[in-house]
Order: sequence, then C-alpha cells, then structure tokens
Amino acid sequence: MVSIDIDGMHCSSCALLIEKSLRKTPGVLQASVNFSSEQAMVKIDPMTASKEELLKAVEAAGYS
Repeated sequence: MVSIDIDGMHCSSCALLIEKSLRKTPGVLQASVNFSSEQAMVKIDPMTASKEELLKAVEAAGYS
C-alpha cells in the first residue's frame, strides 16, 4: 500500500476524480481517496507501477 498526501481538493467529487485517475494508471490494483484526511491509499503491483507514476496521475487530474 502506498500513501499519498493530496492538496487542492474542495469536495468529495474531487476525491472521486482523483480515484478514477489513479485507477487508470497501469499497475494500480486498488485506489481509495479520503477527502477529509486529504490522503490516497493505493495498492499497486510494484513490478508495474511506482509512486512517481501515481503522483503524475494525481497531477494530471489537477491536484498536487
């Protein structure tokens, strides 16, 4: 499990958008974003995905 701190969310819809972006990333097995704690918990296949790729997916969704 990889934990990612996320800045810039304004509502629970933001969390859903980030979850969708993370789930589209190759190697992501499961993704859950918590709006109130501003964190994402992502289960990955370490042979296919890296934390850097996850951060790129969050940034592509418009968040940091």
